[in-house]
Amino acid sequence: MAAMRIRAVDILITVAVTAASVYPAVLWGTTLDVALALVASVPLLWRRQAPILVALACGVGTTWLSVTDHLFDQPYGQLVATYTWAELATPGWRLFAAAGTAIGVTVSLVVPQESPPSFAYVGMMFVAAYALGTGMRARRDRIAFLEERTLRLTEEQAGAATAERARIARDMHDVLAHSVGLMVVQAEGGASVVRTDAVRAEAAFDAIAGTGREALVQLRHALGVLRDERPETPGLDAVPSLVERARRTGLDVTLTRDAVPPVPAEVGATAFRVVQEALTNAVKHAGARHVAVELAAEGPSLRVRIRDDGRGGTPKPGGHGLSGMAERVAAAGGTLRTGPAEPGPGFEVSALLPAVTG
Repeated sequence: MAAMRIRAVDILITVAVTAASVYPAVLWGTTLDVALALVASVPLLWRRQAPILVALACGVGTTWLSVTDHLFDQPYGQLVATYTWAELATPGWRLFAAAGTAIGVTVSLVVPQESPPSFAYVGMMFVAAYALGTGMRARRDRIAFLEERTLRLTEEQAGAATAERARIARDMHDVLAHSVGLMVVQAEGGASVVRTDAVRAEAAFDAIAGTGREALVQLRHALGVLRDERPETPGLDAVPSLVERARRTGLDVTLTRDAVPPVPAEVGATAFRVVQEALTNAVKHAGARHVAVELAAEGPSLRVRIRDDGRGGTPKPGGHGLSGMAERVAAAGGTLRTGPAEPGPGFEVSALLPAVTG
């Protein structure tokens, strides 16, 4: 539709300029004058496709009429052609067209010995046509720039929304997988002793309730961003509570903190989630009895290492724990290594995260 409208405008302009140029030639000129008037106006129909050639054709017709003193009215066709190449031509072709137009206008005025005021009047018309064309070109370039920037911003916003959805999904996975996994283990342990050891069964069910309450709190934190809230994210200070919850399942978990450096909130949250996911995997998949959690400075970075003495296997295929952990660590500017412990047996998760120095 836009192309059709532009074409219709070009046809109307060509018809109007042709009528204004040919009509005086028909009344007062010769057949040659009519033909030259057509040459000076009809090519405007293709002014957008070939602005320089159209300007050349219109210029030849206009100059010829002017030199023979048969240009009965204003050089409408050449003015429209000047506007067009000023708007659409490349810089090199604009320079060429400007030189050609200046030569043609000069010849058109000097040969018939026009008066000095005519020089100023005609020169002003062509300068105005050129200025209008360059103004339209600048406006079109500005619109193109704004459209490109809008597209880029839209893509950035879409990327940010995708990243935020992935972050929320990772948070929910970490909270649910960890807490539900612990609750299942605790429930199984409580059910096995409910008839033989009421005290242990009661302790197991209390631990389930406590884990559930903490899971609800963390879920509210994870979903708070959907309500434009920015709740505090668990960090390094919350790692001991993770260890304590894992111990309630019967797992022997040790925590070592060796000269832990100060870290940004994002890095602390990443370290927390790495420990959380590693403990969840140890409880659910590894069949481990002992897990060692280590937080220590390593050069200018924070080393987070979790090692179990289980089967040394990875989580079940199709899970998102390790991939989500890797995404978190990468987003925080760190590196992650997961695999069998060396020396074995067991499985080890090791993350190196940037820390604040000095």
